[in-house]
Amino acid sequence: MKEIKVEDFKVSDTIRIGETKTKFDLNASRKELKKQLKSTRKELGKLQDTLYAHGKYAVLVCIQGMDTAGKDSLIREVFKDFNARGVVVHSFKTPTALEKRHDYLWRHYIALPERGKFGVFNRTHYENVLVTRVHPEYILGENLPHVNALDDINEAFWDKRFQQINDFEKTIQENGTIIFKFFLNLSKEEQKHRQLRRLDKPNKNWKFSPGDLDERELWDDYQKCYEEAINRTSKPNAPWFIVPSDNKETARVIMAEIMLQELKKYKGIKEPELDDHIKAKISEYRERLMND
Repeated sequence: MKEIKVEDFKVSDTIRIGETKTKFDLNASRKELKKQLKSTRKELGKLQDTLYAHGKYAVLVCIQGMDTAGKDSLIREVFKDFNARGVVVHSFKTPTALEKRHDYLWRHYIALPERGKFGVFNRTHYENVLVTRVHPEYILGENLPHVNALDDINEAFWDKRFQQINDFEKTIQENGTIIFKFFLNLSKEEQKHRQLRRLDKPNKNWKFSPGDLDERELWDDYQKCYEEAINRTSKPNAPWFIVPSDNKETARVIMAEIMLQELKKYKGIKEPELDDHIKAKISEYRERLMND
């Protein structure tokens, strides 16, 4: 199988989203891809156990993508071998009435993973510069000071929001959260195929909504917003990774391998050693248990 190099997917310079790949050939069969994913996710699961024992870092995995990009199945498959208590998944939907009574980052802040755990955001705080940018009327529902009409939602408003997101990520990173941001890059043709599959297969019908077709008509608007959001917020402390996602199995392997390779760079993450006093008495403790 072809070697996966993190730098091939990390956004380090300005990108044009129309020029990024939605397909990536790993020169592997479906069976080989599944075998590789199983191996990588087991390593990630063990690493999470060590992360928990170490107790100084949390990992936040942010996943964005167009409808049908494969977010749900990717999360299910990549984190399958984790200790169930070591990973918490949050799927962010339309903000509730309570969430709207707070700033837009509040619901994400309170969902952050504690040290020692992985937190997965299925759709993220970036919805607030993606969906709301395509549909600026949603901002009016946030009841913000100084925003009384659509004319108030100008470029200065979005500049400030991008800065707030960068500040949010910088703060949590400096306090021990390792951040991964993945954009599942899907072609419009593949989305069409997957939406048709939802209509053709009775057991997939429940996933379909007529509103999905309305959003599909805004494809170019979303691509433009994704491009700007990625370019303005991919920072060394919180980089974006663009994952070609026309093939779901390939996307899962790439994402899992990126996380594993990047986390292995943290050489300080290791299980703590026993106190010398306790270590010196291990034989005594074992004898007490044997004689119990």
